[in-house]
Amino acid sequence: MSVHKAFRKITTHSLHEMKSRGEKIAMLTAYDFSMAQIFDAAGIDILLVGDSASNVMAGHETTLPITLDQMIYHASSVVRAVDRALVVIDLPFGSYQGNSKEALNSTIRIMKESGAHAVKMEGGEEILESVSRILTAGVPVMGHLGLTPQSIYKFGTYTVRAKEEAEAEKLMKDALLLQEAGCFALVLEKIPAHLAEKVAKALEIPVIGIGAGGGVDGQVLVMHDMLGITKDFSPRFLRRYLNLYQEILEATGRYVADVKSRDFPNATEQY
Repeated sequence: MSVHKAFRKITTHSLHEMKSRGEKIAMLTAYDFSMAQIFDAAGIDILLVGDSASNVMAGHETTLPITLDQMIYHASSVVRAVDRALVVIDLPFGSYQGNSKEALNSTIRIMKESGAHAVKMEGGEEILESVSRILTAGVPVMGHLGLTPQSIYKFGTYTVRAKEEAEAEKLMKDALLLQEAGCFALVLEKIPAHLAEKVAKALEIPVIGIGAGGGVDGQVLVMHDMLGITKDFSPRFLRRYLNLYQEILEATGRYVADVKSRDFPNATEQY
């Protein structure tokens, strides 16, 4: 029996079971009630309320501008929709970096006000104190290494990370440190597939990839990319399962035309 059928509610323990059985973990971002309800019904294991909302929901160039209040709003909407999936929320930029007490306070607000099940943080050795402090409050933490969008101005580019030996070694070290600190899972973003597979084999916790190849324990995509709502973002790792941009554009055009021509509403569409 697959873990998908075995578990009515996905928990951090369920995810460890899935890794041990070799069942891949499916993860998507979600930011609102309606889409989260559909994803949950489809069998998604993890819903990530990503700080990518800053880009795809608010139109910012980076993930940096989104606030803790805005993340709580999105997370609350998603949590109300979910029966099965584990809901993880990103700690936004400025809510945890360099201050473990601030990290704990941000996390407590998220958990109390949104009802989310876990938080996700970017970084390795430099956030260990924050990870430890959050875990002492009983809140599960998911790590995130590789391309970390909150640090985009430090990197200066969205290109593949950890191609050089020194950065690859640091990534492996950070992954082991995050596991040792108590993280229940790890996201690896935009790193060489062979390195991601090596990390996944070295860790006991599940490793979720985005642009990290197929040798990891699961995959995550941004919902707007997977559904084809975005049209100008086409990295190699992205597979679009729909072309909603075009379908919505055409449907809206038909609606406009029907209203203008007085075809809508017709005699059967009024009281």
